Amino acid sequence: MPVNYVTPAPQALYPVAGIRLGLAEAGIRKANRRDLTLLALDPGCSVAGVFTQNRFCAAPVQLCRSHLESGSGIRALVINTGVANAGTGELGLQVAQQTCAAVAKLLGVEANQVLPFSTGVILEPLPVDRLIAGLPRCIEDLQADHWHAAAHGIMTTDTVAKAVSRKLEINGTRVTLTGISKGAGMIKPNMATLLGFLATDAGIPESLLKQWVREVADESFNCITVDGDTSTNDSFILIATGQSGVEFVDALSPGYTVLREALISVALELAQAIIRDAEGATKFITIAVEGGLTRDECKQVGYAIGHSPLVKTAFFASDPNLGRILAAIGYAGIMDLDVENVQVWLGAGGEEILVAEKGGRAASYREEEGVRIMLSSEITVRIDLGRGKANCKIYSCDFSYEYVKINADYRS
Repeated sequence: MPVNYVTPAPQALYPVAGIRLGLAEAGIRKANRRDLTLLALDPGCSVAGVFTQNRFCAAPVQLCRSHLESGSGIRALVINTGVANAGTGELGLQVAQQTCAAVAKLLGVEANQVLPFSTGVILEPLPVDRLIAGLPRCIEDLQADHWHAAAHGIMTTDTVAKAVSRKLEINGTRVTLTGISKGAGMIKPNMATLLGFLATDAGIPESLLKQWVREVADESFNCITVDGDTSTNDSFILIATGQSGVEFVDALSPGYTVLREALISVALELAQAIIRDAEGATKFITIAVEGGLTRDECKQVGYAIGHSPLVKTAFFASDPNLGRILAAIGYAGIMDLDVENVQVWLGAGGEEILVAEKGGRAASYREEEGVRIMLSSEITVRIDLGRGKANCKIYSCDFSYEYVKINADYRS
């Protein structure tokens, strides 16, 4: 079960004018599940994306990058689950191209106006005939209010669908933001480690949208880790339909900061939902690093702790073997770190205790206090590096027996 997360009700996910969504059971990998999702975009939408840095990136990722760079004006997104179409070579690229061509023919657009996305098992061929056969049913199902269904349709090992929706007042006009994401394992940021789609009816030119999609990813999806594995298919897409009538041109546009912060907030909630639903997770862990010279070195320390199997298993067992945290800080790669200046706190439910200072265990720390904190389902590890004013937060989880079971049985 996810850690303190529930999928919003269908009526809590607001339609975004200019986008319709349709789903179908295509039998990509398993029968009797909606595994094919289509987003149809009205003309005039702006679309930008960021993608995995894995060198074995999937064929759909390669095609998405190419189609976005073409500047052709994106009109559709097609997403399948079950098979990732990654590690499939030239044949996989041809399959992704066939998918785009089939969608384009049905919608009356060009193939390079379609973005394909796949998620699932790597190194297996995507049954493109089944996918193409399911597309007409997606077309028939197109509705503006199908975000809830789409959030379920893109799931793989997720136990709950992940979605967020907000309405804002900007310059007296209502603006809508709605997003969905999927991910539960193979999560380690090197862009944004998941499939994520976030849309707004604000008008944002592609030049600004390209800037924002990177900034939004860096503040949200690039701050999460489950297991340190960067997937081959990670994609985060930002869509602006412009149909609210509110337009943003640059940083001087009224409401610029309000909308940017709202996009980050929605994306962060989607990203945190992935950690809350991480494979086998029983605890949601915030790693707050402060006092760094740069944000990057704060992230180094946060990821070192968040990736560590020894730290993660200690949290699962509620065992305050907190020397493991110090060890992770020490090997994070800050070669001139003065450990005498480092302080570490453990917190939960409004309580915080000092664990380490002056290069070792804090004199005030008692292990029974550490046990009490670690029994909580939401825990914060706060580290002050004592070097500067930079800070960041990384979000992670524990490792349980269930994580091993899920990934051992993944293909069965």
